[in-house]
Amino acid sequence: MEPREAEEKRGGEEEEDDLGYRLFPERNKKPQSFLVRSLFTFHNRCQLMLRAALDTNPYAQLLLEAMKQSGCTVFNDRHFSCENCDGCVSGGFDSATSQIVLCQNNIRHQSHMNRVVTHELIHAFDHCRAHVDWFKNVKHLACSEIRAANLSGDCTLMNEIARFKFGLKGHHQTCVRDRAIRSILAVRKVSKETAEKAVDEVFDACFNDLEPFGRIPHSKADAKRAYKDFQNRDRYNANL
Repeated sequence: MEPREAEEKRGGEEEEDDLGYRLFPERNKKPQSFLVRSLFTFHNRCQLMLRAALDTNPYAQLLLEAMKQSGCTVFNDRHFSCENCDGCVSGGFDSATSQIVLCQNNIRHQSHMNRVVTHELIHAFDHCRAHVDWFKNVKHLACSEIRAANLSGDCTLMNEIARFKFGLKGHHQTCVRDRAIRSILAVRKVSKETAEKAVDEVFDACFNDLEPFGRIPHSKADAKRAYKDFQNRDRYNANL
């Protein structure tokens, strides 16, 4: 789950935890016809930016290839859905349907789309390769949120400067921790202390789990090198 940068907003105080689905009100509605959806500019723009992200962004391309090799091939029409969402989120991964939700009313430019697609694909990759208990084990959720913040470009220097956050030693780790905690609080009705405890308990192991990138891609150039290394690794293994 990726909170929208400009806002920090918690969900309503429902008596029962809806497991974050309150943020995606269109999840349980009957799908609109293609004709109806095509009339909405937000939806068209979302679809175009999604296609650009999948076709040109090296972060997304590496993750798509890694998921395919893991037996979880991603299809655009099946595994992505552009929808209107609550004002505090940009996207989410619905493990019940193995579908990535892209918040068409909150994603306004291509670089943001690239980052959201990458962030949610990391969750999808974790869902594919491991038995993640998204709803009952907050440590599992925390681990994937740490990995998504660490590997998606969420905490690059330029993004942090745009948020007016500056730091030197250990700033990347601080950003990853803070964003993982924010993401947990956005989708689970738990206390901040519970979210912080879960993140801190798994932080070292999950921060150092760099699959499938093999490195922390601090820039698009880093991601391109990681993608090339991944392809070469695949070719090497195929020849063994």
